[in-house]
Amino acid sequence: MIKKNKSIDLLRILSLDSAFQVSQQTVSLIERFGKFIKISNAGINFKIPFIDQIVTTQSLRIQQLDVRVSTKTKDNVFVDIVVSAQYKILNDKSQIYKSYYELEDVQSQINSYLFDVVRAEVPKMKLDEVFEKKDEIANAIKNELSEAIDGFGYEIVKTLVTDIDVDKRIVQAMNEIVASEREKFAAIEKAEAAKILMVKKAEAESESKKLQGEGIANQRIAIINGFKESIDKMNEINGIESNEILNLILITQYFDTLKDVASSESNTIMLPNSPSAFSDISAQIREAVISGNLVSKNK
Repeated sequence: MIKKNKSIDLLRILSLDSAFQVSQQTVSLIERFGKFIKISNAGINFKIPFIDQIVTTQSLRIQQLDVRVSTKTKDNVFVDIVVSAQYKILNDKSQIYKSYYELEDVQSQINSYLFDVVRAEVPKMKLDEVFEKKDEIANAIKNELSEAIDGFGYEIVKTLVTDIDVDKRIVQAMNEIVASEREKFAAIEKAEAAKILMVKKAEAESESKKLQGEGIANQRIAIINGFKESIDKMNEINGIESNEILNLILITQYFDTLKDVASSESNTIMLPNSPSAFSDISAQIREAVISGNLVSKNK
């Protein structure tokens, strides 16, 4: 009875050691006496108890390695660049074999190449270019890593530059430079706007004076035509001389002018207010007309 129980226990131990489970998206490598014999995929698998050993279980999922690299830019600014490398084992028997037996530590290998590529690419760029061309840096890292671990059972899925850390004083100085440039641009735009406003104002004043001059000229022509018609009408009346007609017109204009000055908001204008002043004005006008006629005849 005791021997039977021992046999049953032994069978249980052997069955428990022979059967094993492999999870989804993982594989187990089996060795027999230190020699690789097979790869077990997801599900229930069997091996020879005590002879076959599971040496490792490899994940086929995409894995990520984050590396912080300190380096210097072309304009001598020290930065910390965080690079994320996403990689996975190729789901092929020979590639899974190589990933375990030919590469000692994949993360150390990737880490070394990341440092090498970043410290080769970033010193070629100025700080502004590092921010602008981070995708180019990531692509250069991916290409270099792919060439380095190609043939060892791994694939580089993607590389990302996730962070560019600069000293706070550098960031503050850059912000001040940007603010200064913006203020300079704003001042230039403001001055340009003031210039345009002044030019437009001058053009408007010029156009206004031009129209005003045309209006005055038309007004004077209308006045002259009115004078001419008035004189012609008065000449038809017998017994009125030309100088009397002129004095009458001047008196009428005089009172019209006083009326306009009184009704306007302009400053007070001092004009002659005695009737004798009109004889002086009319005398000056006659002298001017006579002088003009003499000049015309001499010509």
